[in-house]
Amino acid sequence: MVSLTGPLYRLYAWRLARRIRRGPVPSHVGIILDGNRRYARERGLADLDLAYGIGADKLDEVLAWCVELGIPTLSLWVLSTENLRRPPDEVSGILAAVEAKLGRLAQDGRIRRHAVRVRALGKLELLPDSTLAVIRAAETATAKHQGMTLLIAVAYGGREEIADAVREMLRDKLKQGEEVPALIDTITQEEIARHLYAPDVPDPDLIIRTSGEIRLSGFMLWQSAYSEFYFCDAHWPAFRQVDFLRAVRAYQQRQRRFGR
Repeated sequence: MVSLTGPLYRLYAWRLARRIRRGPVPSHVGIILDGNRRYARERGLADLDLAYGIGADKLDEVLAWCVELGIPTLSLWVLSTENLRRPPDEVSGILAAVEAKLGRLAQDGRIRRHAVRVRALGKLELLPDSTLAVIRAAETATAKHQGMTLLIAVAYGGREEIADAVREMLRDKLKQGEEVPALIDTITQEEIARHLYAPDVPDPDLIIRTSGEIRLSGFMLWQSAYSEFYFCDAHWPAFRQVDFLRAVRAYQQRQRRFGR
């Protein structure tokens, strides 16, 4: 068995990355971070917060992999609206990991060096004030960066995003003086898309889900209509560079038709 840190593994990852750089890379990769709890159980970790901490630190590696391949946009689904209904101790552990990681990111020299802009999307009003403050600080500290975009989906649900977009669109139309009956003909795909949480961000080309689950669970439902999907068995804290590279290689091997 090849060691995951040995020279053969590093050589394989290097050769795979070199081969991938010769082809088209996705402009936007989304990752559904799944498997923290299963990772903890399989490794006998009594403290689930340890798994969340390891998962949070994985962000640094994935960012580096994206920079290496020249992928300009990365979205990470950290916490769903459904996750907020988990036991309070578990939710607080997730949020503590998010706060710690985003707090460090805002001061990280690599973020400045690669001009990574951090943005959050979701029903942020559902978050504790402490979490929201850290998110806003990270967004403010990186607001002028134009090298790469890192989207953190927290308290996020795809159905909620679409519902929020429709509500916001209707509010805007009513403010413009349009009558309710006339609104019916103004509801278009383009209008809804303009009111999503991050309307200026391109739709994801590739969506990766870790931990072997073969479903989206609501991640970017509107934006993923023509995305390519890759499902990886590794739990998020154990997600390796070769797992990421294989996902991008699979993307390159597919013929995208965009519904045609």
